[in-house]
Amino acid sequence: MTYRSGFRFIPSGATGRRPTAGLDRNLARPGLVELPFGPRGAAEFANTRPVGRAGLSAARRVLPWLMLLGLAGCGGDDGGATTSDANQAPVATPTPAPSPSPSPGPSPGPLVLTGATAPVHDPAILKDNGTYYLFATGNNGDAEGLLALRTSTDLAAWRFRGASFRQLPAWTAEAVPNAAGMWAPDIVRHGNEYRLYYSVSTFGSNRSAIGLATASALDAGAPATNWVDKGPVIRSSPADDYNAIDSMVFIDAEGRSWMVFGSFFSGIKLIGLDPATGLRLAGDPVRPLAARPSPGAVEAPFVVRRGGFYYLFVSFDFCCQGARSSYNTVVGRASSPTGPYMDRDGRAMMNGGGTPVLASGQGEGGRFVGRGHVAILDEGDAQHIVYHAYDTQRNGVPTLQIQRLAWDAAGWPRAD
Repeated sequence: MTYRSGFRFIPSGATGRRPTAGLDRNLARPGLVELPFGPRGAAEFANTRPVGRAGLSAARRVLPWLMLLGLAGCGGDDGGATTSDANQAPVATPTPAPSPSPSPGPSPGPLVLTGATAPVHDPAILKDNGTYYLFATGNNGDAEGLLALRTSTDLAAWRFRGASFRQLPAWTAEAVPNAAGMWAPDIVRHGNEYRLYYSVSTFGSNRSAIGLATASALDAGAPATNWVDKGPVIRSSPADDYNAIDSMVFIDAEGRSWMVFGSFFSGIKLIGLDPATGLRLAGDPVRPLAARPSPGAVEAPFVVRRGGFYYLFVSFDFCCQGARSSYNTVVGRASSPTGPYMDRDGRAMMNGGGTPVLASGQGEGGRFVGRGHVAILDEGDAQHIVYHAYDTQRNGVPTLQIQRLAWDAAGWPRAD
């Protein structure tokens, strides 16, 4: 989650792309503490990420998570973990997680990755000129910094490059007082311009915003050199029934630009963007795409266009609880970017529908659990699903995972 949002992460119990009409994503898509929260902290649960919530009152939006977690969230630091596998994350007292949603059987194994693969939360990925660029959630005080950059030339060996920002953009102080991090990034290339979207939120609230920074070049040797912040794309406040975090940008078959976003509250939303600026189209409405009845959680959307359909991937349940995380990934599809999105069995995603793609991993006996906040990397002849999962052998540190994505004869995706 990008609130999955939240704030301070504590590993073990610790506790959100392909070339197309002007937009090149090559796809893909961000001491001990007493509460087990992940890369975005309690805010993630109380103010976004886990589960969608349609039309809940302010109390109903927050209290379920407080009861389940003592607080809620996912958006903090790395819990002491570093980019070196030699360092172990501190142990934290785990918080019981709710039962995960129905999910598929054991998922096939991910690619074998090496190097700087942890801590990585809410990964966003772009392939550009033979190099894979991966950005992830970061908070003030994290060793990796804000929106840390990693690179690879083969999708397997990863190198840590540094923080993309030295501090939060100035506008966030007024828009989201006390914000402590930049979460759930999304990276795209539009012509000769790189666009890096990010989320800013607060602990236990949907006073949130999605921002945009642009650059004329990606510099792995100096990640923070070229970014120019363009301010907020969309904001949310306690007066809204949605949470402006966990964004992802795509272009439809007619060349229109869209941003899908959302975490908890009333679920996943869609707005139109101005392709010339990457910012929101003036006066464009907020459209609903997916929701779950309380206390179900939905967040971290990602849309892929394939074979006449738009596929909406989302994360169900809870991230940021380390080895107890129940995060899992489902998908639905529609013939229009605005929906309605339905799963394989004909259930509407606005009513909690979703076809399983990645199981949570809980109860399977495997090393990695809580598989979610996905990005799809499309290289034409090969597609991969990129996500984070929690390492049960390293105190639940969030770790980069990549699997091949295949499609069955009926046009539904599966992780191989």
